[in-house]
Formats: sequence, C-alpha cells, structure tokens
Amino acid sequence: MDTIEPKKRTRVRAYPPEFKARLVAESDQPGASVAKVAMAHGLNANMLHTWRREARGNAAGAERKTEFVSLPLAGPVPSCGAAIRIELRHGATSIAVAWPMEAADACAAWMRELLR
Repeated sequence: MDTIEPKKRTRVRAYPPEFKARLVAESDQPGASVAKVAMAHGLNANMLHTWRREARGNAAGAERKTEFVSLPLAGPVPSCGAAIRIELRHGATSIAVAWPMEAADACAAWMRELLR
C-alpha cells in the first residue's frame, strides 16, 4: 500500500501594494464590511485585516500630533424628588426599596453586595 504525503505549499501569493491599498481604502468606507470587501475580491478577511493593521502601523510611524480636547461634563443631577426604586420578588415574598437619586453610589454598592 502506497502512502500519500501531503503536498507542501511552494508558492506564496504576493499582491501588489496598489491592490492592497485599494482594498484597505475600500474597507475604510463608512458602512463597509471588511469581510464583504475581502470576499468580493476572493480573499480571506483575515488577510485584509492584516493589511489594514499594516497600513495603520505605517501611518502610526509617521509623526502624529496629539492634542487634548476638553469636553464639558454634566453637573450633579438636580434633586427633583425622584428615587431609584428596586423591587425584588422571590416566590410569594416581595421587597421594595427606594433610594434617593443623590445616593446612587450607595445604592450601587448595596446592589453589588446583595448580588454577590
């Protein structure tokens, strides 16, 4: 009985840089799916993801200017008499808890302990 040995891959397909750049740009379009772009060109999505990482790495190698952007944060929640209401039911037993909005952090800590 003859044994069949698997063929070794002898050739690695090389793609021109222009082709890679075109597919990376196509996959960067808003709403574009990397998988769909790759499949449309007969490629595995992993290959296109690799090309995208390489393209970003080349862009990251260039000098990048970063700047701080200040964003306004919402102030404290005004008290409007609202409360956090929690109802727990287990069989015929029911427990209702109301926490003031100002003590939301204490309510979260209590819930963490309760659910532990």
